[in-house]
Amino acid sequence: MMKYVNYERPSIDGKGLMMGKPGYTDDLAEQNSLIVKVLRSPHAFARIKSIDKSKAEALEGVELVLTHEDFKRIPVTRAGQGYPEPSPHDKFVLDNYVRHVGDEVAAVAARDKETAEKALELLVVDYEVLEPVLDFEKAYENEVIIHDEPEIHEMFPIGFEPKKNVAASYLMHIGDVEKSLKECDTVTETTFYTQAQAHVMMEPHTVNARIDYQGRLVLYSSTQTPFHTRRIVAQALEYPMSKIRVIKPRVGGGFGGKQCVHGEMLVSAVTLRTGKPSKMVYTRQEVFESTFSRHPMRFDIKLGAMKDGTLKAIDVEVLSDTGAYGEHALTVFMVAGSKVFPLYNKVDSVRFGGKVVYTNRTPAGAFRGYGAIQGNYALESAVDILCDKLKVDPVEFRQKNMIREGETSPIFEIMGEGTEGIAMTMETCKLDYCVKRGMELIDWKNKYPRKDMGNGKVRGVGMAIAMQGSGIPYIDMGSALIKLNDDGFFNLLVGATDIGQGSDTILAQIAAESLRVHPDEIVVYSSDSDLTPFDVGAYASSTTYVSGNAVKRAADRMKQMIIEEGALALKVPVEGTDFDGMTISHGDKSISLKDLSNRLYYNEDQKQLVAVDSYVGTKSPPPFMAGFAEVEVDTETGHVELIDYAAVVDCGTTISPNLAKGQVEGGLVQGIGMTLYEDVVYSKTGKMITNSMMTYRIPTRKEIRSLKVEFADSYETSGPYGAKSVGEIGIDSPPAAITNAIFNAVGVRIKSLPVTGEKILTGIQKSRQKGEKQ
Repeated sequence: MMKYVNYERPSIDGKGLMMGKPGYTDDLAEQNSLIVKVLRSPHAFARIKSIDKSKAEALEGVELVLTHEDFKRIPVTRAGQGYPEPSPHDKFVLDNYVRHVGDEVAAVAARDKETAEKALELLVVDYEVLEPVLDFEKAYENEVIIHDEPEIHEMFPIGFEPKKNVAASYLMHIGDVEKSLKECDTVTETTFYTQAQAHVMMEPHTVNARIDYQGRLVLYSSTQTPFHTRRIVAQALEYPMSKIRVIKPRVGGGFGGKQCVHGEMLVSAVTLRTGKPSKMVYTRQEVFESTFSRHPMRFDIKLGAMKDGTLKAIDVEVLSDTGAYGEHALTVFMVAGSKVFPLYNKVDSVRFGGKVVYTNRTPAGAFRGYGAIQGNYALESAVDILCDKLKVDPVEFRQKNMIREGETSPIFEIMGEGTEGIAMTMETCKLDYCVKRGMELIDWKNKYPRKDMGNGKVRGVGMAIAMQGSGIPYIDMGSALIKLNDDGFFNLLVGATDIGQGSDTILAQIAAESLRVHPDEIVVYSSDSDLTPFDVGAYASSTTYVSGNAVKRAADRMKQMIIEEGALALKVPVEGTDFDGMTISHGDKSISLKDLSNRLYYNEDQKQLVAVDSYVGTKSPPPFMAGFAEVEVDTETGHVELIDYAAVVDCGTTISPNLAKGQVEGGLVQGIGMTLYEDVVYSKTGKMITNSMMTYRIPTRKEIRSLKVEFADSYETSGPYGAKSVGEIGIDSPPAAITNAIFNAVGVRIKSLPVTGEKILTGIQKSRQKGEKQ
């Protein structure tokens, strides 16, 4: 029986942060830091003909003005990913072209904010305004080429064709799709659109820099990927990586938006050139316009099935909008297939392919759900359309066709989650339980498909199934170091990145479980590129599974060291010696951990006990989820209200049930937001209209009436104490489940997100007109 895992514990940093203790990036900036501000492009696409910075440089209090002329032309990707990166190197620190409204033109460093902002006003820029590409469906082979720089390149083949405005492309197939579709009794063909979505994390992107007493550049950054940040800054500035230290303090949310380098390159350049500390804190407008959003996508999807409800073929072509730069272009695209299609593993054939194109809009990048939410919306909506055509219950259809425990899918192997011709097998898949329990929680049998509430209001229920992954196998590595201190407590050093999700807490619980000591005896230090061991960072739902396995290995190794040293102190054989977390014993002989540690460090057999280990996954065991939504639609106005949402999740063992539940609830709310509320809107000239909290709507507690979250009893043998990931799975199912519920309520199929009253009312009116004609 586990003692400290699957156990409710508060996050180790929660109380201190709530009490206002300084812990975030800006809290730790030097008091006399230069303030770095950026002049940003008012144009969607333009060439900078000249920049007159003389007046700005002459302003008292201005230390430095930087333009593209101050940097060597070194293309990099800002994406925090494994190396070599699967993203094109298409970004310069500063460039003589700006490719979206909000792109960097120049940077100013001054003694205070007011002076820096005044200096920006004094910069005189002569632009040659160019015709932008704002419609991603017109970007491919457009006569306007967004990236024509000779220096940009791909690190390995990803389908990069900048002359055609293509950042990446991909095609895979299993079986003969055309043949399968011809053999099917029923074929549906539908197009779906997903929109850009903003991250809206509480803490904006923040970074500060200083030169330490050894002459090394030290960055404090609100990043999700400190080790990747160090590498990218070193590349962009041609500065030795050995002279850069990146520290990640507490982070006020990231959701993927901080998986990239933003202000780090400019702040580093300022401090290296002036020798003075500097800092940059993004305004909320800059977060919206000048960081990243979710990739908008178009899905053209065909499904083929037999009369008995057997799904035979899936055919999907995708067009993805990466915006002005290609960060995460290929990988987000691929996840739209790899984390979706294996749900239906019994099909004869699958085809998946398409392009990721450049436009002159705010760049797209990593975002929780990372392609899977877009793909899930398209596939799970298309499945319900197929069920309606077949006149079968959508739950029964899924139960017949979905993946189950002990099964596999060839997609795992083809799309990077198998090895040497062997596709990953589902050792744990409680999707069948998740579906059955979700039906009970939403009262599916009594509510499906709809219920007329009177006064023009109709309620409907809908559902969707979803899967994610647990890290990127054979690529992403996590590591951990555990040090025994005198008095018998431990330091746990991890490169894993806590961005508010509680990873420091759960990693301490894993270490405590292996060592059999109370978690309070584990003091965690994380995310310092100098002092903590390597870890790729917080993305791809990797921390619990990848970093957690590294921690367990290191803790198991430490436990064995303690037993061996205890046996030596007791003068007994190692075999038969035990450690229970407090005492090392062999028969009637014993020594406390406290006494052993003091003996090792002060008296006899003196040595430091340190255990270090690493983990690289050979598979990515998916968490699964069934999501069920109940909505109420006003047929007179089109207004839709989410009445209830039930989610049942298989994530293996929940290391910390309260933190796991919080992750699922947070993901659900973001998925609900994407479905019903959130939309990044641009003007005709490419200016973002929804660039503030006044204009960009997110759901609040008022809109979220009821969330029910439960976990299936599951144990993944390859995970630390049976755990799989839980950070992203919650976000995937709401778009399809909610729009399926809307269809079941009023017969209107939403094919483009977000849902609006206008779309519903228009659909209702068209349906009425069609009925009248008949």
